[in-house]
Amino acid sequence: MNTESNKGTPSTLSEIGELGAIDRIIRTLPGRQDVVVGAGDDCAVVQVNGDAIDDMVLTSDPVVAGVHFTADATSESIGHKALGRVLSDIAAMGATPRWVLVDIVAPGETPIDVIDGIYHGMGALASEFSVAIVGGDMAEGLSLEIHVFGVGSAPANKSLLRSTASTSDLLFVTGKLGGSRLGRHLQVEPRINEGLFLRDWASAMIDVSDGLASDLRHLTDMSGVGCDIDLENIPISDAAQGMDDGRSPVEHALYDGEDFELLFTIKVERKQEFIAAWKTAFDLPCTQIGAITSDRDIIRCLNNGRDAIVLEQRGYTHFN
Repeated sequence: MNTESNKGTPSTLSEIGELGAIDRIIRTLPGRQDVVVGAGDDCAVVQVNGDAIDDMVLTSDPVVAGVHFTADATSESIGHKALGRVLSDIAAMGATPRWVLVDIVAPGETPIDVIDGIYHGMGALASEFSVAIVGGDMAEGLSLEIHVFGVGSAPANKSLLRSTASTSDLLFVTGKLGGSRLGRHLQVEPRINEGLFLRDWASAMIDVSDGLASDLRHLTDMSGVGCDIDLENIPISDAAQGMDDGRSPVEHALYDGEDFELLFTIKVERKQEFIAAWKTAFDLPCTQIGAITSDRDIIRCLNNGRDAIVLEQRGYTHFN
């Protein structure tokens, strides 16, 4: 008899969930004085030494068969996604990606052409952003998995964090959201250049990987604030507009995930200057969808500024 479960204490990953497990692990992690930002943000931030001009940003991400891609995905697109997810994390810190290590886990009967294709997909994306793939490892396993560890850099103490949004900041998002399951989740376009630009503008930032609703809550929780978002202003992708599964386009934009856009805050007094600078720099849409409030832990959804409902605490998480 499992007495711990009988007492209501979670004893499996399915019971505690991804975020609960991460919170539990973070409390036990050893640290060092040269760790600027530890576990909990898009990347960790560390000092190489006290006199370094740049901080290093570190992140890793797995891509697993049956979870992040299906059997009909091309090997090139799997490789592209595996690297793209890591580059998106680095973009969310306003950092420059530099080096990656790649670990491959695969069954022994995996065709070598599949492995070649994965590296071809990663290599093409790496070359686009001047990233070097500097090594890794390979092991036999029950399913195909690609684990990518990425290193980037940002000027010392200039990395953008999830924890630095303030009351009255305005909330913006790049691109359009929702419907990624129709194929866009394999065609990750990491917003590296946009992230570097936003280092001079944003007060806080996160990438949209788990879904707007979930990632916005990560940002507000870590910043100790709340947020009002206007549903009418959320930019919805054509894919989400065309899905016929009983869910509205705005639900897809809120909860689908794997959009890999940037969600960030701007000081209200910089709004007009920021919008003008963005339009000069990029063709990519950038939309104001809300504002940060002092109502900690509360995210309200408004329709044309009224009829507020509290946003549900859901979105994609592993093990649930």
